Amino acid sequence: MVGPSPDRLVPCFDSAYPDFSLTKSISARDSEEIIRHVRLSTQPRWWLDDSNAAMLEKFGSLSWAASMQPLIDGSAGLAFPVHAERGRCGLVVFAGGEMSVEQDMLYDIHARCFSLFSSVSRIRPGDVGLTRAISRRELECLKLTANGYTSEEIARLLKLSVHTANQYLTQSAQKLNAVSRMQAVAKALRLGLIE
Repeated sequence: MVGPSPDRLVPCFDSAYPDFSLTKSISARDSEEIIRHVRLSTQPRWWLDDSNAAMLEKFGSLSWAASMQPLIDGSAGLAFPVHAERGRCGLVVFAGGEMSVEQDMLYDIHARCFSLFSSVSRIRPGDVGLTRAISRRELECLKLTANGYTSEEIARLLKLSVHTANQYLTQSAQKLNAVSRMQAVAKALRLGLIE
């Protein structure tokens, strides 16, 4: 499950099963159209990367879903736009090599996706919209902290005063609702803000 930030998809929950991380495979270029779609509609989208005639016929027969450019090369998939309270929206994505879904299943799956997204957004209420609030400099300082650098080393590398480096780290921790730098780093990693 991914939630859109203003210009990219941010992972909220990624099963990575088996050993396949969906959110790492979606580029900003690939996600622009679906982000616009998610903000405006709940119509499911599907894609096929290859010419599998049987899957094309199955997906093409889904009256409510429409085709889109592949989010992930070499896969087929279904993307379900979902919305929750307080204007939160996201996308639940199922991807794989072979997929099959009937029209009545599509409605049931989409309803379950709404329920799942609503539950996740209640559990993590502070995470939505964080990417807008955290500045590039704050993210640089968090990334360097994640790599084990001290405030003095961060200040030297970024040509800042130690006070300014500490201020960036404090502000990013506050924006992430973290009680320490390490918790801020952990939240930033979980949200995909830094790698």
